[in-house]
Amino acid sequence: MEGSQQGTSTGASPVGTEPYRPVTGAATAATALISLVVVREVLVSVGNWRDYVVVHDFLAGKATLADVQAADSDALTKVLGTWLGLLVWIVAGVAFLVWLWRARINAELIGGAAAHRRSRGWVVGAWLSPVANLWFPYQVMSDIWQASAPRRPAPGALVKTWWVLLVAGTYLVRPIQWRMASQEASEQDVLANANMSTLLAVLYLVAGVLIILIMRRVTEWQTGRPVRNAG
Repeated sequence: MEGSQQGTSTGASPVGTEPYRPVTGAATAATALISLVVVREVLVSVGNWRDYVVVHDFLAGKATLADVQAADSDALTKVLGTWLGLLVWIVAGVAFLVWLWRARINAELIGGAAAHRRSRGWVVGAWLSPVANLWFPYQVMSDIWQASAPRRPAPGALVKTWWVLLVAGTYLVRPIQWRMASQEASEQDVLANANMSTLLAVLYLVAGVLIILIMRRVTEWQTGRPVRNAG
C-alpha cells in the first residue's frame, strides 16, 4: 500500500500528462445503484416489522401458525437478506469506486496532487484496510471535495455528516442488528430486531442521500473546470 501524502505528491502518479476523466456517467450509475441499496435496506426493515406483527398477532390469537410459516418462508425477504442483498452492495460499491477514482484524478488535475493527504492507491485501498477504513475514506473524499470546489476552503459539513452516518450504520448498528436477527426467540427479540433494522435503514437512507448530493456537487464542480499541470 502506498504511503500517505502530507503536503507532498510523493507516491502519486504524475498527473501533468493525464487526461481529464468524465465523471457524469459514473455518477449517474453510482447514484442509481446506491439508491437501490437504500431501497433494499428499507424493504428489509419493512419485512422485519411484518414479521413482528405476525408473531404478535399469533401470540394474541389473531393469526394462525400458517401465517407465521408463510412470513418465515417469504421469498422476497429471504432473497433481500442473502445473496441479492450482498450483490447489490458489491455492485454499488464498485460503481462508486469508479466514480471516486475518476473524481480523484480530476481533483489532482485541478488542484495538484499535493492537495491530497493520501496517495492515489488509497482511493480503493482505504475501504479494504482494517482500522484505516474508519477514517481514510473520509480523508480521500474530503480532499476531493476541497480540491474540486471553485472556492476554498469549501464547507465540509456535508462530507463529515455522510461519513459519520455511514460508519455508525456499518460498524455499530449493523453488527448488532445481525446478532439480533440470528437470536430471535421471543416476541421481544423480533421487536428489537425490527427496531434496530429501522435505525439502520434510516442511517443508510440519509447517508445515501448525502453521498448522492456530494457526487452531484463534485461532478458539477469538475465539469468544465480548468486544469493545471501538477507533478
